[in-house]
Amino acid sequence: PYRFESVLTVLNNGDEKLKSWRVFVGFKNDELLVSASNAVLADGSSLPANVGNGTIFAGFPMSDLDTAIDTAGDLTQMQVQVKLVGTQFGVAPPNAPLPDTIQLANDGFVCPKATLQGKNEMQVCCTKDPDFKTNITVDEEFLPRQSGDLTIMYDVTRTYDSSYWAQVTIANHNPLGRLDNWKLSFDWMRDEFIYSMKGAYPNVVDSTDCIFGPQGTYYRDLDFANVLNCERRPTLIDLPPTKANDTTLGLIPKCCRNGTILPPTMDPSKSSSVFQMQVFKMPPDLNRSELSPPQNWKINGTLNPDYKCGPPVRVSPSQFPDPSGLPNTTAVASWQVVCNITQPKGASPKCCVSFSAYYNDSVVPCRTCACGCPSNTAQTCSANASAVLLPPEALLVPFENRTAMARAWADLKHYPLSNPMPCGDNCGVSINWHVVTDYNRGWSARITIFNWDETAFPDWFAAVQLDKATPGFQKTYSFNGSALELNGVNNTIFMQGLPGLNYIVGETDGANPQKDPRVPGKQQTVISFTKKDTPGIKVAAGDGFPSKVFFNGEECALPPIFPTNNSNRKGSTTVLSVLLAVLVFMLVQQ
Repeated sequence: PYRFESVLTVLNNGDEKLKSWRVFVGFKNDELLVSASNAVLADGSSLPANVGNGTIFAGFPMSDLDTAIDTAGDLTQMQVQVKLVGTQFGVAPPNAPLPDTIQLANDGFVCPKATLQGKNEMQVCCTKDPDFKTNITVDEEFLPRQSGDLTIMYDVTRTYDSSYWAQVTIANHNPLGRLDNWKLSFDWMRDEFIYSMKGAYPNVVDSTDCIFGPQGTYYRDLDFANVLNCERRPTLIDLPPTKANDTTLGLIPKCCRNGTILPPTMDPSKSSSVFQMQVFKMPPDLNRSELSPPQNWKINGTLNPDYKCGPPVRVSPSQFPDPSGLPNTTAVASWQVVCNITQPKGASPKCCVSFSAYYNDSVVPCRTCACGCPSNTAQTCSANASAVLLPPEALLVPFENRTAMARAWADLKHYPLSNPMPCGDNCGVSINWHVVTDYNRGWSARITIFNWDETAFPDWFAAVQLDKATPGFQKTYSFNGSALELNGVNNTIFMQGLPGLNYIVGETDGANPQKDPRVPGKQQTVISFTKKDTPGIKVAAGDGFPSKVFFNGEECALPPIFPTNNSNRKGSTTVLSVLLAVLVFMLVQQ
């Protein structure tokens, strides 16, 4: 490891203001970035952070770069310098650990290959892309609002010299996205602290950092016993429904739902969450017009997709309808944070799928370690061995109770077994897809959802992608199911519980806990399909099995194989029997 110090300079030489500048730096030496002045990481990561595969910097606090025309060549308004300090591996002095490339990441610009200036400097000049087109009318003062899987609006609604009130709106736009028990975190960059909140609450109420920090020195007469949180990176959580009408903490529309944000396809009225907070500022920002949003936003839930959030971008002030019918009220200032679903490197799914069919008496179970495995499994199970085929009844008991069933089934069917046996899937939710029938004019499948966790799932939903079969979808019998078009493709069936069936209980003890296995919560339905709109479909060959399965927004791990159709094997056995009979007859004749 070697320490490195470098300076990233961004200069606007154009005739238009560069709004919310973003620059990609193609780090290549396993760099660990420790500090960066005048910028934050655009993916919302806090420092120190691994940036060895390259990263995008976003300007903060100076996010816009003015033109030489409008500033009479004032470099302090046209240019920003980001001083970077970190650790890199493998490049020893006097060699310089230059990145692969540097380029402007804003839309509408093209950058040629960066050129070397000596041995320790790299430079690139980016120009406006003449072919770039947008159907968005750009406000002269603000950037247009962007779309994403999830957006967070940070609206300042009231401002004073030393504090302000902000309203935070979390809105879900992905038809399969969802959050349960959401947790929202961010970094205060200018020693701010949260004095009070409505509609949400910090997961830790603590004013210690203020009392022993610069805030306690400046606000000498403030009673910090009433301050909610002074952490530089607070984590905020939603309130339970019982607080919705609380005069102190509630009375905020769309608050207090235990952190549940549903997809708009399921219930548009429950696809967003809102809360307000009173923020105290510190010198030199003691002016009602000095407003700065927190940075490095991150949001996650329990069994939900992972989101990666960009930096706050200043947009036109939001407008709020007045409940009394008067004209809309307008925010003092507004910022938008765009978050998109991502799959972090090395992350494991949180649910898995097993396949079965009427024509095969074995179940293809969830993959070994589908949702991750303990690091030290060598003495108890194999994390690399393929999962063994199971009898159908094995799906009804926890993995630790399946060993005897799996061994007996393998012995009966002459299946090979690894020693040690494969590890379990370690998933809190498993889903079985079973092909029930297949006939000339249609076919049917049964989906069963198992909850192996102790946490229940209210207002659950599931979705399956059937690339060739969805046009033939007819109905679900115990769920509320409908075909859903995603990105212009009609290949998804969206399912949720009917009234009274929209709740999957957690795992419970058996009738006799001393000897009976624990019982999972489960929901099940049969789905019927017609072949009229899907000519040539081959159900057993794979067309009758989903290519993707989602539960509460999380994509589940699929098994690597389909159940085989035994009809071919039976046919060859019949031919062999006939040949043996003929051979015996010939021997008798001789």
